[in-house]
Amino acid sequence: MSSIQDEIRKRRTFAIISHPDAGKTTLTEKLLLFGGAIQTAGAVKSNKIKNSAASDFMEIEKQRGISVATSVMNFKYKDVLINLLDTPGHKDFAEDTYRTLTAVDSVILVIDCVKGVEEQTEKLMEVCRMRNSPVIVFINKMDREGQNPFDLLDELESKLNIKVCPLSWPISIGATFKGVYNIFDGSLNIFNANKTKIEEDIITIKNLEDPLLNKLVGDKDAEQLRQDIELINGVYDSFDAQKYRDGIVAPVFFGSAVNNFGVRELLDTFIRLAPAPRSRTADKRIIAPEEEKFSGFVFKIHANIDPRHRDRIAFLRVCSGKFERNKFFHHVRLDKDYKFSSPATFMAQEKNIIEEAFPGDVIGLYDTGNFKIGDTLTEGENFMFKGIPSFSPEIFKEVVNGDPLKSKQLEKGVKQLTEEGVAQLFIQNNGNKKIIGTVGELQFEVIQYRLKHEYGATCNFHTMQVYKACWITYTDVAEFERFSKYRGHQIAQDKDNNYVFLAESSWVLNTLIADFPKLTFHFNSEFKTDI
Repeated sequence: MSSIQDEIRKRRTFAIISHPDAGKTTLTEKLLLFGGAIQTAGAVKSNKIKNSAASDFMEIEKQRGISVATSVMNFKYKDVLINLLDTPGHKDFAEDTYRTLTAVDSVILVIDCVKGVEEQTEKLMEVCRMRNSPVIVFINKMDREGQNPFDLLDELESKLNIKVCPLSWPISIGATFKGVYNIFDGSLNIFNANKTKIEEDIITIKNLEDPLLNKLVGDKDAEQLRQDIELINGVYDSFDAQKYRDGIVAPVFFGSAVNNFGVRELLDTFIRLAPAPRSRTADKRIIAPEEEKFSGFVFKIHANIDPRHRDRIAFLRVCSGKFERNKFFHHVRLDKDYKFSSPATFMAQEKNIIEEAFPGDVIGLYDTGNFKIGDTLTEGENFMFKGIPSFSPEIFKEVVNGDPLKSKQLEKGVKQLTEEGVAQLFIQNNGNKKIIGTVGELQFEVIQYRLKHEYGATCNFHTMQVYKACWITYTDVAEFERFSKYRGHQIAQDKDNNYVFLAESSWVLNTLIADFPKLTFHFNSEFKTDI
């Protein structure tokens, strides 16, 4: 028992989230550099890293320069085992990010100091607030001409609905950016533009009155820093680590990820403050990580992670006990037992077979089609982890086969890609009509690309006039039959054979909700806990 507790204490599992182009993938890469997981780093397009960041490995990601699939990486830093999940920044892949947030214990949110809080940042933060996830904010690109740091802090509080507490503070900004003062431990980091190797120039000063400060940054900037810190001490409460862990306060750091600057302070503070693996809610009870019996859930499925091998991997977050290779575990939904001979951990595309895993770990299980997102594995007990809902897509298109000779390949590809969570699949006419729902247009491009290159199938998409998908439950069969006669052409089934109503407008939906009071319309797929 103590060994499980020791393993839990060592682990930190978190996701990096941001609006596109805030520097999230670059920060991910630099954290790997500091953790010794990679030896050199550069901007995402540097040829030193083969034209892509360590976490962007799908061909279409390299072509578009964006992350479209969550990457899982683990590395050690100062005796702490870090599980890092780099999420897609592009809004069209928001649902993949939402699901990833269910598998982590905390979050680092990257903000561009020039653009400040953007629309996608607000949406991501709403999901964090729903789960009270602890959030650390990293304000990036301080070597560019950006907004006033105090204005950025005000914007974070007003737009993200969270209190902030700066733990570091920039000395000037843009062309005159000189460094960062670490409020948390009283040290000074002098800026040195360096894109490929780790800087070591952290200087300890006795206090802000230390004449060494003036010598290093000049009288004007030293005096400005003293005034800024005095104002911070007057305006912001002193940092409370428990309030951070409860999701009430977000500590804020400043830096420049592309120059490796401010990353070490972020990482050092993160491993001290961030929570170890936490308890999880299941449908029958709360599952504590210290429990002896293993449990975990699948939050992501990825087919063809290695194009040379047609493999399909289910990513599982370990929630309690110990996972062991070649041991039988219970697949609750299928009520079957399975063992896994090649469970793996990841460094982006690199896979390593493991013998065991502990709470907080994210492992890849080779899958032949047994898993769906949200599936729970246990050591025998029948419960399902909660909190991985599907939300209504925003764009709906019917799949039209481009080559009748490749119908089977198309069917297999559409089924696998939607089970991965790239998009949602709705079926009508006994499976003959397939409708794909997404958050944005880019997902259709990705689906077409992957169908062609991974399955040898082609298709076109016909846009449908659908406002929202609502899941329907009922206790009165006659009422549902009456509704089906009236609106049967708008009823489909999702991947779990649940009934879904595809409403063409908000007015129609509200009218039907009023006209059919014995039906319940749900706005996400997790009926028992609409969130």
